[in-house]
Amino acid sequence: MSDSATPATPVTFPPAFLWGAATSAYQIEGAVREDGRTPSIWDTFSHTPGKTAGGDNGDIANDHYHRYRDDVALMADLNLNAYRFSVSWSRVQPTGRGPAVQRGLDFYRKLVDELLAKGIKPAVTLYHWDLPQELEDAGGWPERDTAYRFAEYAQIMGEALGDRVENWITLNEPWCSAFLGYASGVHAPGRTDPAAALKAAHHLNLAHGLGAKALRSVMPARNTVAISLNTSVVRPLSPSDPADVAAARKIDDLSGGIFHGPILHGAYPETLLEATSSLTDWSCIQDGDLDLIHQPLDALGLNYYTPTLVSAADPDAKGPRADGHGASEHSPWPAADDVAFHQSPGQQTEMGWSVDPTGLHELIMRYNREAPGLPIYITENGAAYDDKPDADGKVHDPDRVAYLHGHLSAVRRAIADGADVRGYYLWSLMDNFEWAYGYDKRFGAVYVDYVTQQRTPKSSALWYARAAKDGALPEPEGI
Repeated sequence: MSDSATPATPVTFPPAFLWGAATSAYQIEGAVREDGRTPSIWDTFSHTPGKTAGGDNGDIANDHYHRYRDDVALMADLNLNAYRFSVSWSRVQPTGRGPAVQRGLDFYRKLVDELLAKGIKPAVTLYHWDLPQELEDAGGWPERDTAYRFAEYAQIMGEALGDRVENWITLNEPWCSAFLGYASGVHAPGRTDPAAALKAAHHLNLAHGLGAKALRSVMPARNTVAISLNTSVVRPLSPSDPADVAAARKIDDLSGGIFHGPILHGAYPETLLEATSSLTDWSCIQDGDLDLIHQPLDALGLNYYTPTLVSAADPDAKGPRADGHGASEHSPWPAADDVAFHQSPGQQTEMGWSVDPTGLHELIMRYNREAPGLPIYITENGAAYDDKPDADGKVHDPDRVAYLHGHLSAVRRAIADGADVRGYYLWSLMDNFEWAYGYDKRFGAVYVDYVTQQRTPKSSALWYARAAKDGALPEPEGI
């Protein structure tokens, strides 16, 4: 870690800065068959043998559906002033079509009311990967109609909560939905069709645009609409090698340009269209689509965990693809078999991801240039470590404290460099179902005993609570 990424502490943040934490519906709620909820693609995927570690699923997860009041009280105890959560689409619109189920909407109404009563600002993410299974059965995201179904769902949620929730996010990490879900198959629905994945990416973009319009048609003008992107910070193994630089450009197009191109600039990168021409002619882009996608944004959410290091591939090299996105014989990078992925230097988390706060600073400053004047929120940032309670029941996680200190220092440096960063949502509030990794990976600041459902704030939660209270970063030692 360079000294430039870790300015002296304590360093104060702007007074209105949001100190938050984030979760997603399928990872914490449980209650998958209650009050009219029907299966999502993650219910189906996690119940398919061999798809998740240990055969784990989200049937119970953290039982947040029944324990949300206690969880909100815990957030207040930790001095959070913001909470980002996602809505289970199939809980409020079970088939992905038609009228809402009021019992499902009531859960989110009660959750929002509880948050507001504690002085915690809710941020609603409409889609965090859990497509209603009936929509997948009809073709899923590779089908254009899914984008229009999403717009109807967005309108339902805007009408239900728009009077009390000001901050809205259409999609979380559409890259994962498109490419881990439809190309490599390590995420639900587990399909391995790169051409379909590229169609899915376009229809996710279209869903964002249509969803943004739908929200704005039913919500007060004061409300904000954003999207959360997990654009890779892509670095060439050898910056002086043109082949490595070209490899980095290809991956940057596939991770970022494919989304921020149309969303921020109204066009897909020509280099992306050319590189993927062997798989698709992009005829899925219909007249008017780019204008629909290119809706004005009120803010941009950025999710960051680790940088990506690539080079031109050695045709003779064999071995697994070290891109950090799960093991699969199928690549999540369409038309990029000529790119090799490398482990970035530095300490690693339990996910095998390198710890590098300079990447977060680089990401923020990139989008400060891509979309000048657009407020930025760090909507996810965090790390998985092998946390265990000690003999006294306490959970010490100094590595996570150091991770948060380094990355929040990078955020503060970006603010000092002129970026308009208005908030930070730690991933995650508490340990939860980590998708295909099941319950093996713990990202939470709060430890969860999945047998008893007892919540125990880790050292990192206590450190973050002090930071949130003071608006400054405590030294990482002594927690």
